[in-house]
Amino acid sequence: MSATQIFVNLPVADIDKAKAFYTSLGFSLNPQFSDDKTGCVVIAENICAMIMTHDRFKDFTSRDVATDGIEVINSIGVTTRDGVDHLANTAFANGGAEVRPTEDMGWMYQRSFTDPDGHHWEAVHVDEEAMAEAFASGDTPA
Repeated sequence: MSATQIFVNLPVADIDKAKAFYTSLGFSLNPQFSDDKTGCVVIAENICAMIMTHDRFKDFTSRDVATDGIEVINSIGVTTRDGVDHLANTAFANGGAEVRPTEDMGWMYQRSFTDPDGHHWEAVHVDEEAMAEAFASGDTPA
């Protein structure tokens, strides 16, 4: 098997608010798969978040839509530390909330936030060279 794309499906309370939040982060909407109940948020060429009203989301499952707790943490790799800060700060300015304090391991830098519906996201930058050095020296968390 060779996977070629990923679609993360997320139920949202207010589709217009969710579309505004995700586009404020710099992502685009694919109009071919977006309407008044759904938004296809293009995160990268082959990575999309399908945001859907709760009723539309229920069309794809017989299970109840979770409204409390957490089932998944979605992480986005970012090319720079400044990019991590930009993404997180933009999320906070547009209805997102900080989930955890910033983590800086030297070779990995990440910030966590929720969208307005409480979906957990992380922006992560990994310095590959510094990571290799940290792993070679045994200076990494277990």
